[in-house]
Amino acid sequence: MLDQILSSFRDGFTTADIGTARIVASLLVSTAAAVYIYLTYRFVNRNSGVYSPEFNRSCALMAVVACGVILAMQSSLIISLGMVGALSLIRFRSAVKSPTDMLFLFWSFAAGIVCGTGLYHVLLFMSLVLTAGILLFDLIPVMKAPMLLIISGTDDQLSANLNPLLKRYARGARVRARTVTPGRVELVIELRARDEAGLVRAASALPGVDSVTLMDNSGELKA
Repeated sequence: MLDQILSSFRDGFTTADIGTARIVASLLVSTAAAVYIYLTYRFVNRNSGVYSPEFNRSCALMAVVACGVILAMQSSLIISLGMVGALSLIRFRSAVKSPTDMLFLFWSFAAGIVCGTGLYHVLLFMSLVLTAGILLFDLIPVMKAPMLLIISGTDDQLSANLNPLLKRYARGARVRARTVTPGRVELVIELRARDEAGLVRAASALPGVDSVTLMDNSGELKA
């Protein structure tokens, strides 16, 4: 049986008759792929505040599930038709948080399909290329996204008083919205901050300023 497992690693599935040895080999490789995907996802999200262990486990184990489905579909035409009908009824309710999560979902599903067909060398090269690509793109510096400065107060000269601070602590500042009511002014300014904390402190110290909020494009509160 060990010789049959090793042979399936080298040659893949060559006949429609899938024996126990090849089933075991496929499930072992898919499990190894699941562990690798789990560790890679954990490493990529090591500094992320939205890392979900539950999603990571589910994403990784999808490779084993997909492998089992492909093995079952290859064994019988009737089973394959039943699998297609059953899978068409599945509805995924959980929203994917980021495109990176979507990448890992497809990676895990593809790994299971490849293992189910016995093309282990394809899984090896695919995993190496994806890992290298993820690490490479992670090293490329990304330009910092513009931020939104929301400032409100009672001074009619708020905009004029704010201009020197914007030149000192930010660049590319432009007013996106201006709301003026009797005795009150509110400005929404898009900018790229050089010193976020310094800008907020200096803006808060301006005469007549009631509140200062600095936000990124996703709406996350920065200060």
